[in-house]
Amino acid sequence: TRKHHVVVLDLTMPEVSGYDVLRYLHAEGVDAKAIVVSGDATFDAAKKALRLGAFDFINKGRGSDELLSAVGRAVERRHAEHIRQVLQARLEHSDALLRFVVHSSPDLVYVLDRDGRFTFVNDRFSALLGQEAAALIGTHYHDIVVAPDRAAAEHVFEERRTGVRAVRHAGLRLISKKKRDDASGDGSVVHVEINATGVYTDDRRNAEHYLGTLGVARDVSDQRRAQEIIKFQAYHDLLTQLPNRALFKDRLSVAIAQARRNRTLLAVMFLDLDRFKIVNDTLGHAMGDRLLKSVANRLTGCLRRGDTLSRFGGDEFTLLLPEIRAADDVANIARKILDEVGAPFLIDGHELYVGASIGIAVYPEAGESAQALLQNADIAMYQIKTQRQGGFAFFNEAMHHHISTRQSIEQELRAALEADELDLMYQPCVRLADGHNDSLEALLRWRHPRRGLLLPAEFLPVAEESGLIVRLDEWVQQRAFAALAGWRKEGHEALRLSVNVSAQQLAQARFVERFFEMISAGGIDPAAVIIELTETLMSRDVDGVVPKLTALRERGVSVTIDDFGTGLSSLSYLQRFPVDTLKIDPSFMQGVRVDDDVGMVPAIAALARGLKLQLVAEGVESRAQLLHAKRHGLDRAQGYLFAKPIEAGRVSNLLSGGGFAALVRGLPTVPGRDQLRQ
Repeated sequence: TRKHHVVVLDLTMPEVSGYDVLRYLHAEGVDAKAIVVSGDATFDAAKKALRLGAFDFINKGRGSDELLSAVGRAVERRHAEHIRQVLQARLEHSDALLRFVVHSSPDLVYVLDRDGRFTFVNDRFSALLGQEAAALIGTHYHDIVVAPDRAAAEHVFEERRTGVRAVRHAGLRLISKKKRDDASGDGSVVHVEINATGVYTDDRRNAEHYLGTLGVARDVSDQRRAQEIIKFQAYHDLLTQLPNRALFKDRLSVAIAQARRNRTLLAVMFLDLDRFKIVNDTLGHAMGDRLLKSVANRLTGCLRRGDTLSRFGGDEFTLLLPEIRAADDVANIARKILDEVGAPFLIDGHELYVGASIGIAVYPEAGESAQALLQNADIAMYQIKTQRQGGFAFFNEAMHHHISTRQSIEQELRAALEADELDLMYQPCVRLADGHNDSLEALLRWRHPRRGLLLPAEFLPVAEESGLIVRLDEWVQQRAFAALAGWRKEGHEALRLSVNVSAQQLAQARFVERFFEMISAGGIDPAAVIIELTETLMSRDVDGVVPKLTALRERGVSVTIDDFGTGLSSLSYLQRFPVDTLKIDPSFMQGVRVDDDVGMVPAIAALARGLKLQLVAEGVESRAQLLHAKRHGLDRAQGYLFAKPIEAGRVSNLLSGGGFAALVRGLPTVPGRDQLRQ
């Protein structure tokens, strides 16, 4: 449809009057300027036309010039109004867009008047605080700020500066009524960072022209929570939620400074769980983790106000006891801890028993620095651990000497490996049926340049703790295999040799491959090799150990459990392990009588017969012990009654001597023994 800017009409027209047209234009909203040209020049006619919306009223008698002038004015007015309408539409669109942007912003936008009361808040602001915008308008900012932050809030919400001097990234905590979970007061806490600037009526920026403050706040609650989690993880153990060693050392340093200033005592406890590894290895790491959490809970119940308990790592815990009066106070706490940890733990139907070994260092007697106190408490704990499981001990200088000696042994042992100070000796294992010494055991000795000949018990524990044991194992095996090859070439083709394998060597990823490489390098048949394992190995990584032992046996290597009867392994493990022989611990041969039918030897013999295993008696030093072993059906014996360990150079003579038939001649036999073996 066409649009008309100006309509010229007369009041008197055929079929319709000018007044009717004016009414129509108004009723239909026609956007056109109406000019009335009429011969009725009365005041009432003009007044009525103008009231009905006419732009101008012209008397016909005045000529065309006035009409043209009126039309010109109408066109100009219509054009001006059109421009104003366009600008108004643009302004309304811009205002709508601005409101959309402000209300859709992820940030909180607000305006305060000069008294600190809200005059505008966007939708995000009201949604985050859990209040309608109408309820916030007129509210003072104090009402939404947590009490401890209100002093700082004054410098943010009442900001009058502009430009680069205005406040930027100010951190505050606001109260929201939306949640109730982590609330303080009547709402939950929202962490925000605020940018604010003063608002003025002009550029003079003085108090007379100050209107209020415009602010934009960003919700940083998630970032703050993430930072708090990261900070917590940096200083706490994630399993037990206890402080970790970093936080413990920090608190210990602070406590030492306070004790030095106040001239008071403090104590550090170093606690290591006993038998935890057995639980971890047999029931799995998940059960071990649950046990550690239960232990941590019990230890926490033993603390005084102001004490610090930390998980130092693994199954080790440390305790800081500041402001103690005397060592007896610490001893009482240690006894309480031992009672708590020693009581059974019931987890998923398992009744678990662990104990604790505790070392204690008291400031300043046992050290004046955090490092010294921790080290000395650890030394005291180690002293308890090596002497017995369970208990507590205070550090003293004698313990320090013991540790220094241990460190010295480790250093000298490393040098001994390079200086060829180690030696092998061999002890025969005698067949009780005929006295033939058909196998030897390789035994390690250390020819110390100052202390003389050292037995394994004097240095192997240090080797195990320092990790040198694997090097020692391989050194023994390489030397022993080479020696065995020489003796077999001399005519002793049936001779077999047993070597010890430590838990650490067996745990090596390439143990099987490396062991056969050494056998091959020695030039001997794998069937001539016997490996001896301690009984405690049976309670360790069963799933990892059994395949390795099976691989050895499949190629002819025999497996013996050494010192059997002293460990804590169960019969189920013995059935699972691919074992050929049990060596009865020498302690069970002490004080036996020939006719004893009760005791460990008969019991182990019955067990071996049921499992079809060979039996060896260790530590046989008398004929009575030999008779006892033979009477109960043991297959072999080893001990000073036959021969002490001898150097490699004397083995050939021993092997050529005809064995020990004279010692076993006339010994009773066990009826049915051979049938039981088949």
